[in-house]
Amino acid sequence: MNIAEIRKTSRSTSRSLEAGFTLIELLIVMSVMLILMTLGIPQLLKLRKSANETSAIQSLRTIENAELQYNSAYPANGFACTLPALGGDPKSGAPSAQGAQLIENALATGQKAGYTFTITCGGKVTVNNQDQFSSFEVTAVPTSVGKTGDRGFCADENNLIRFDPAGATNCTQPIQ
Repeated sequence: MNIAEIRKTSRSTSRSLEAGFTLIELLIVMSVMLILMTLGIPQLLKLRKSANETSAIQSLRTIENAELQYNSAYPANGFACTLPALGGDPKSGAPSAQGAQLIENALATGQKAGYTFTITCGGKVTVNNQDQFSSFEVTAVPTSVGKTGDRGFCADENNLIRFDPAGATNCTQPIQ
């Protein structure tokens, strides 16, 4: 064996000893990552619930405004009793009482941002054999209470949005 081969062998041996991390270093890095995830994930979930609740409130406002527009556009019907009546595809033709095209189709399905939306009609008057609804209530409840949102929301024709801290439709507290 000559000197060049000895130097080459010693260099490759020292490189293989220096390459990579030790087990202790890897365990320390994993521990730090675990601690950071333990602190960060609950905050991320709380942020997501808050964003879903804000989206639900904005969607309620959109539905309320659409109901008022529907009432003025179709006075013979009063207020719409279903979300599909407020929705409708603009490609399907002109707006009608069955598809007024006042809200986006995603909201007209009744599901958006972890909340389920429904409309309940109130007082009814029959004029010329056609029912006219004089009031409505829109509700938004979390799809999974505690995961997608904590509070349920309600709104009516008076533009007052209230909430239920339990996530249901017993809305008694006004939104500030």
